[in-house]
Amino acid sequence: MKHGFIKVAAMTPKIRVADPVYNADEICKGLKEAYAKGAKIIVFPELCITGYTCGDLFLQELLLSQARDALEVVADATAGSDALVFVGLPLEIGHKLYNIAAVLQNGEVLAFIPKRYIPSYAEFYEARHFMPGNEEPEIYLFHGKEVPVGTNILFAVDGVRGLTVGCELCEDLWAPLSPGTRHALAGATVLVNLSASDETVGKDVYREMLVKSSSAKLIAGYIYASAGEGESTQDLVFGGHNMIAENGTMLAQAKLFVPENVYADLDLHRLQHERRRMMSYRPKRNGAYLVIPVSMGEEETALERTFGARPFVPADEAERAKRCEEILSIQSCGLKKRYEHTGCRSAVVGVSGGLDSTLALLVTVRAFDMLGLDRQQITAVTMPCFGTTDRTYDNACKLARTLGAVLQEVDIKEAVTVHFGDIGQEMEKHDVTYENGQARERTQVLMDLANRTGGLVIGTGDMSELALGWATYNGDHMSMYGVNAGVPKTLVRHLVQYYADTCGNEELKDVLLDVLDTPVSPELLPPVDGVISQKTEDLVGPYELHDFFLYYMLRCGFEPAKIYRIACRSFQDMYEKDVILKWLKTFYKRFFAQQFKRSCLPDGPKVGSVAVSPRGDLRMPSDACADIWQKQVEEL
Repeated sequence: MKHGFIKVAAMTPKIRVADPVYNADEICKGLKEAYAKGAKIIVFPELCITGYTCGDLFLQELLLSQARDALEVVADATAGSDALVFVGLPLEIGHKLYNIAAVLQNGEVLAFIPKRYIPSYAEFYEARHFMPGNEEPEIYLFHGKEVPVGTNILFAVDGVRGLTVGCELCEDLWAPLSPGTRHALAGATVLVNLSASDETVGKDVYREMLVKSSSAKLIAGYIYASAGEGESTQDLVFGGHNMIAENGTMLAQAKLFVPENVYADLDLHRLQHERRRMMSYRPKRNGAYLVIPVSMGEEETALERTFGARPFVPADEAERAKRCEEILSIQSCGLKKRYEHTGCRSAVVGVSGGLDSTLALLVTVRAFDMLGLDRQQITAVTMPCFGTTDRTYDNACKLARTLGAVLQEVDIKEAVTVHFGDIGQEMEKHDVTYENGQARERTQVLMDLANRTGGLVIGTGDMSELALGWATYNGDHMSMYGVNAGVPKTLVRHLVQYYADTCGNEELKDVLLDVLDTPVSPELLPPVDGVISQKTEDLVGPYELHDFFLYYMLRCGFEPAKIYRIACRSFQDMYEKDVILKWLKTFYKRFFAQQFKRSCLPDGPKVGSVAVSPRGDLRMPSDACADIWQKQVEEL
């Protein structure tokens, strides 16, 4: 279970009602399949050894004794495997029947988990046969062996850091205070549910919502195995609705009425990270718990799970459009509030013809429209210098005019040249001083213009640049409100595209599309034959890789080796492994070295689940040592 991944399975065998011998054979076939796929937690439905729909046959001694014998057969089939197996059967304890989940491993019965909440409403009559299970564990003698029975039993797996498993059965999930909730607060990171939930119109939607919301609320993996083919259809039909969820996300789900076992790779380390960071998640043991230690060898799970190459960007087009509209609203509402508070009536935005400044100007226009302010109070400043190309210059001018802002051109070549002379910088020496001198001159111009007009300088830098430190300290790094500070570069592109698609202005759309088609560049080095010579992604690496690294480091707490592993899987058709590794090294080096720039960021709105503000999500010291991260990267 290297990097915290563990493969799990929800299985629905085709059974015969009241035929434990046949059913045990089918369950054993399912085990062979699950073992072959590398599953380490395998869950079968409620009462599947006999069938859920036996009715009064549950009172028959022969059925109960056959069920116990069948359980031994299934237990024997687990010999030689360290997988945890959960299978359902009726069990008589103290002359009363209980709806039980038997927990098996390596040929042994580890425990019996009884169903706590027994439904007796609508189509359910379980109380006619079964008693509610006890919470505190007791000892039951099963075929000569003492086996604990009770709902408050957890299975702590050594060899797999963070894996503790708790069990509940069907109706338990529907209860206001479910056993699963108590299990999670007592330390369970994975919950399993053995169920026999019949199908009625719309019930699958509600059931899916329950599973997803439970996994989200409890920050847990949730494996739900439900009865299907073979159950009696005298009055009910069972659809085999198997589900595997993780922290609110459905990883795998069977289609109703289609016999289907489902598998998924749970990420235990991500669950641990989420519990660490959420201080409202407070562990608490309600009642006495028995924690059974379980051995499971550590091995590398063959991943079937996919990780989106662009985690900040929804893959679904409709969802992406909704996300873009929401982010533009967050940005513009944030800026609107700043204007209402300061009483300022004008804005100054440096426009370069690039993506970031384009988005900043679009957001400023939107905020001014919300405030009822004249767009002529927005000054869009273009400041050509040594690296400016005709294409970006023309786009900056067209953008300002099309949006109705005032365009002001301030050519900074002479001012920068004089400044270089003052400090002894050679014009032919195209080093960091040559580049940053231009950036700081531009910021000075913007700040002074804002003072002259009584306005605010609107920052243009995005979150990806801040993560890499790809900003000139006290240059483009500084503003009076940074509207793009929470937006990663991969999302900036989609926001501009969304604006182009929805603005209803063909002239503006054409300008925005050409901006989208322009290479990302700070344009601080002279062009070659009129074409941009300095491309950011050639220097610091592809932003889609860096945004991927940033998301899984900050949002999920992944270590470099794990990020590299999933990046190689996600970008296998785009980048060679050595290229990914090269830019991963760059990412960690720059991320740690450039924190001092993020420690003094201007205000700006958070828009997603990842942010780098020192006042919000990233309280990181500027001189934090990066050695342990860099060492792991070097060892890859």
